[in-house]
This record gives sequence, C-alpha cells and structure tokens, in this order.
Amino acid sequence: MATALENLENSAPATAPAVGPFRDPRDMVPTELWHKQVGLLMRDYPFDSVMATRVLGQGYAYLATAMRHRGEQLGLAPAKIVDIGVHVIILDTIAYAELCREHNGGHFLHHVPLVDFKHDGSPMRTAHLISAAGFEVDLPLWEADADCGPCHPGNDSH
Repeated sequence: MATALENLENSAPATAPAVGPFRDPRDMVPTELWHKQVGLLMRDYPFDSVMATRVLGQGYAYLATAMRHRGEQLGLAPAKIVDIGVHVIILDTIAYAELCREHNGGHFLHHVPLVDFKHDGSPMRTAHLISAAGFEVDLPLWEADADCGPCHPGNDSH
C-alpha cells in the first residue's frame, strides 16, 4: 500500500506548487460569514477554532479550484476531512449561491456524493491543483485520505 507521501510524489502536479504569497480563502467571503462557518464547524464537530479554521480554509480553496476547472472533467475530490468544510459552506445555501455567482460565473457547482469512496488518488491530485491555483495546501488534512475521495467526478459537480 502506497503512503500518502508516495502518492504525492507519484502524482505529477499540473503546474509547479505555489510558493507564496498565497491566496487567502478568507478573502472569498465576508468576515462575518467566515466566523459563522467556523462556529458551525466547532458546534457540529470535535474541532477547536484552529482546526475549524484549517478545515474551512481548505474547503474554500477546494471549491474555488473546482469552480476554476468547471467542465474540465478532472475528477476533483476533497479528502474526507476537507469535505466536512465543503459541507458547511454549501449547506448555507443563500451564501453558497452567492459564492457561486461571484466565483463561478453564476453557475451553481452541485454536490454529488458517492456512497462508496473512490480509491483513485483524486484528493492528492486535487491538492496539487489547489496549490497551482495559488492556495496553500494544508497537507496533513489531505494526506489522511490521500487515495480516496467521496465525490462524483462529474464535470459540473464535486
């Protein structure tokens, strides 16, 4: 069984990893919404504010990257813990619709979860694309589930 580091080394990034300055996911939403979503993560999961902030930031970086590559059929998928952050973002449907309007040309990026996890390395490939998009990748959040993703590889979904 390959380790997460081996998966990372064996999956070539689309472009060289970002080295900073990094894009800040917090810039994608109003500060009040960011704090609300951190609070929701802390309410619903055993996260302190530091972990909730990390998970939410990677969730936004993932969504921004998925939106950037909409229609390319790349099979993007977040790691399971990052997907928790994605869920907090998309479940606030009014704010999520606004995010899609602002960052996805008005197209709604649907969420199509799979029952079975796909074991194809897609989370680490996705992490490379997030890095190439200029976001800092919080690698420990991606390594734990480096080979399995919970989302359908649709061209207009995640």
